[in-house]
Amino acid sequence: MAAERKTGLSTGLRVVLVVSLALNLAVAGVAAGWWLRHGGGGHGHHPARLDMVGGPLSRALSEADRREIGRGIRDAMRAHGAGRAELRESMAALVAELRAEPFDAGAVAARLAAQRAAFAERFEMGQAALVAHLAAMSGTERAAYADRLEAEIAAYRARRRAQ
Repeated sequence: MAAERKTGLSTGLRVVLVVSLALNLAVAGVAAGWWLRHGGGGHGHHPARLDMVGGPLSRALSEADRREIGRGIRDAMRAHGAGRAELRESMAALVAELRAEPFDAGAVAARLAAQRAAFAERFEMGQAALVAHLAAMSGTERAAYADRLEAEIAAYRARRRAQ
């Protein structure tokens, strides 16, 4: 009797795919939750608060600076055509792919990769807006910002040590 050859994925590869999928879903869930809480829903034309996204870099800015950078990010997103509708459509498609039988891990992985790329692109837009704003500051303003940033980093470290 000849041994039958198994078809499909090896156990090791299945484990890697499941772990990868779980990590990607976790990242997508966190990103979607952040987007829905701070960037989507009833916020209309307002982007997510910069201080919720950039940590110490944005908290060291004045409220007026954050508003100006937020306008720059909105302008860049409009010029690029990036919008919430695409994210909502992509998340709805992800939900449908998760429910599909048979489950297509490749399609879900591709969807998550596309979402990750879109978030990375938005992050880069935010960084570009911040750098442009910093470049427009005087040396004295940048030095004051650097002092506030240093204080934010020290406060963060102190909070971490207290935990």
